[in-house]
Amino acid sequence: MAQALPLPWSPWGRPGVKALVTAGLFVTTLWNLRCFLNPSKGSREDSKHMEPLVVLVWEWPSKQVPNISGDVCRELYSVTGCQLTTERQLLHRADVVVFPHVRLHPGQDRLPKERPPGQNWVWVSLESPSNSRALAGWNQTFNWVMTYRQDSDIFIPYGKLVPNRSATVNIPAKTNLVSWVISNYHRTQKRAEVYKNLSRYLHVNVYGRANNKPLCKDCLLPTTSKSRFYLAFENSIHRDYITEKLWRNSLLAGTVPVVLGPPRANYEQFVPADSFIHVDDFSSLEELATFLKTMNSSRYQQFFDWQRRFSVKLYTDWRERICTICTAYPHLPRGRLYPNLQSWFNS
Repeated sequence: MAQALPLPWSPWGRPGVKALVTAGLFVTTLWNLRCFLNPSKGSREDSKHMEPLVVLVWEWPSKQVPNISGDVCRELYSVTGCQLTTERQLLHRADVVVFPHVRLHPGQDRLPKERPPGQNWVWVSLESPSNSRALAGWNQTFNWVMTYRQDSDIFIPYGKLVPNRSATVNIPAKTNLVSWVISNYHRTQKRAEVYKNLSRYLHVNVYGRANNKPLCKDCLLPTTSKSRFYLAFENSIHRDYITEKLWRNSLLAGTVPVVLGPPRANYEQFVPADSFIHVDDFSSLEELATFLKTMNSSRYQQFFDWQRRFSVKLYTDWRERICTICTAYPHLPRGRLYPNLQSWFNS
């Protein structure tokens, strides 16, 4: 009988190697299947990170709603990954919902009926506590606050000084001593009392609706720039409440602000100490008036030294303010509600 010929040698003929290779293929298949059916948490987060942050403005802060279509945050303010919308049907997709206090009304009938998990609500106000009503009705409602206060979750000042390399000083020609623009004049306000007493010692050129001398938008700065000093008097006195009266009406106009508001130390957190005059620097308004009337040219020019290092940036577009939410978003606290909004704002 013929002898059977041996089969060609093959590693598969060795039981140990065959079992090892088969097991390896099985484990690899299971791993690939796991990754396909259950993508990693990191992958999901990376995918979410790639999507723009959706910021829904429940009601626009100003009466006129500007164009917010397209990528306005990137196009106007170089803030990427930020989608602004006023379309309420996108509530379920919104990461953040913005509620301006000027558009809120007592009671919560104007708020969304539900809040999707993980969505954060922002309370927004540029008014002072003295001019903000019904705060007690919004306890345990908002995750973040967005105000002129430096300790806000999202800080939105009326203006700021930005570095300026021009190193030049521009002081407009002056034709009068002091001016003031006032629209809402109430005798009970401290600024009304200070003005009344100060005007006993010097003449103040008063403009605005309160004096039946309204100024058009483009007339304000040319008018106030002609004065050596401007009364940057706030309508109420609160921490960090430093408005366009300082930034626009005086500093940007090229006149020296005489401020009435929070203490001098608070102002110095925003502007150089030698760029303004504080009412509290003097023991009496008569002393202040004398200081203003007798100041020589050399001393006056020193108040403008800040221009060699800085220029004024105003925040006037609500789109820019709201775009800052996206910049701050990664660093904001999660899972918190303000238990007592009124207590925080009045602190």
